[in-house]
Amino acid sequence: MTSANSQHMKPATAAKKLGIYLPATPQEFQDNALSREEFAELQANPPEWLVELRRNGPHPRPVVAQKLNISIGGLARGGVTEALTTAEITALLQAPPQWLVVERATHAAVRSEAQRVKDAKRAKEAAEEKAAKKG
Repeated sequence: MTSANSQHMKPATAAKKLGIYLPATPQEFQDNALSREEFAELQANPPEWLVELRRNGPHPRPVVAQKLNISIGGLARGGVTEALTTAEITALLQAPPQWLVVERATHAAVRSEAQRVKDAKRAKEAAEEKAAKKG
């Protein structure tokens, strides 16, 4: 194993940063740590296997959740524990099961509430700043 000082990352870390499912990558990718330069090269000039994985999957759970517009927890509640392909995600979106409809609504409500809280905090800070300038 390489030391942290040599600026290498484990295959699992590289896969996570690339948004790809590690078990679907070539064996060579799975078996070798990547230098920062090698990682940057993969991002700048992705090989065909990486382009294909990003296009068709299978995709890791964070990517699946993002594509379905739900949380990772929502995936688990819906019984999705494995990576899904783009075709499987598309099928879910075209004929959403009840759990997906519920999770999308829940996720939208959570995001809306988070935005409301953020806006209220900004308004309070602006009012306090205005009051401080007057006083």
